[in-house]
Amino acid sequence: MPNRLTPAARSLRRNQTSAERTLWKAINARKLEGFRFRRQVILCGFIVDFACYEARLVVEVDGATHTTDAELESDMRRDEKLRANGNSVLRFSNDEVFHNVDGVVETVRLKLSELRPRATGVSP
Repeated sequence: MPNRLTPAARSLRRNQTSAERTLWKAINARKLEGFRFRRQVILCGFIVDFACYEARLVVEVDGATHTTDAELESDMRRDEKLRANGNSVLRFSNDEVFHNVDGVVETVRLKLSELRPRATGVSP
């Protein structure tokens, strides 16, 4: 049974914001610690901007629509649900992406290093 959010997720992938495109160029193609990100995916009943399934990391890029008290409250509830389902969440503003994409990418890289699945067994 198809998810009711699938058409919206597809539309968002086709119509990314400039900030999302900028960040996607930086994290696409396993550029960060070898992790693979997907964009505009359905997770826990939400469409998230970027998700790395292996590390269980969600990265959100927030524009001007994330500034009112009601919107911030909605984001907080959404993050809580994502975290309750075992995901970590990082949020960045459009301005952060536009003016400091290297810093944003470094923050994501450090989080991935922290979340990297640990190797099991005996090391040689």
